[in-house]
Amino acid sequence: MKTHAFVIERFGDESVLEWREVELPEPGPGEVRIRHTAIGVNFVDIYMRQGGHTRLPLPATLGVEGAGIIEAIGSGVAGFSPGDRVGYAGGGRPGSYAMHRNRITEGLIQLPDWIDDRTAAAAFSKGMTVEYLFNRTHKVQPGETVMITAAAGGVGLIACQWLKAIGATSIGTVSTAEKAKLARAHGCDHVIITSQQNVVEETRRITGGRGVDVVYESIGRDSWRDSLECVRPLGLVVCFGAASGPPPPFDLLEEGSRKSIFITRATTANYQTTDAIRRTSAANLFEMMRAGKVKMTIGGEYALRDLPRAHADVAGRKTTGSIILIP
Repeated sequence: MKTHAFVIERFGDESVLEWREVELPEPGPGEVRIRHTAIGVNFVDIYMRQGGHTRLPLPATLGVEGAGIIEAIGSGVAGFSPGDRVGYAGGGRPGSYAMHRNRITEGLIQLPDWIDDRTAAAAFSKGMTVEYLFNRTHKVQPGETVMITAAAGGVGLIACQWLKAIGATSIGTVSTAEKAKLARAHGCDHVIITSQQNVVEETRRITGGRGVDVVYESIGRDSWRDSLECVRPLGLVVCFGAASGPPPPFDLLEEGSRKSIFITRATTANYQTTDAIRRTSAANLFEMMRAGKVKMTIGGEYALRDLPRAHADVAGRKTTGSIILIP
């Protein structure tokens, strides 16, 4: 069948995204064909487009997250049928920036009736990221103080709610007063506006000079030094993104000896490694959502054809919450 998808022939800025009619074969063994109803936009897609993350074989269709309806199944598929509503984030090659796609069933999650497709597309990647950051990268405990950079972003708003639900204290960094208001509305206990306040000084004031137990760092270059200063001695800095560029080099002997902090780079590829792990992660996320402890905030909806503009807005930090595309 014929469908439409965004294809890149080279790495670069938004201009490399080309909307094309493409031929989609019948699903192969172990595959299903999905008609997308909503598609998530994530920073990892931008990294891939730029060639700065996993360098995909070209030509390629990007996009790691989506929700939709199964239209056909290949041989050997068990547990899924045409008409099933499903969602996914990772677990297979990228390719969600398309009207239809074929995909392996690994990492494919049946959507419960109480989750609509838009919410699912906004929830999977970012929500399951928060789930593993807080449960496996570091098991956040009640009473701990945690810093979240980009607290008004898609991951940040979920993280603020999750921390509130488990009894941890959150300190969020944002760039504007409007984003500060949004972070507070989602449970962030203390918000630092980076364009108006000194992050390190405010963190010391809030924590009585102690520093935070953990920093979850997604901005990279622009906030890395502050994150190292804000964590307490023997604390943990978790780098799970680099929206402003890679963190600068770290001198382990000179800087590490000051506080003997722990640093880790957390990636979905290393945490969501099996179908069983992804399903458990999704189940934990669904539990938080079903209980009303975590609600998804869709900060913007774009038509799928407007993907280049969506990428530009996300990269320019003009968005808040989760961003989705509607075919």
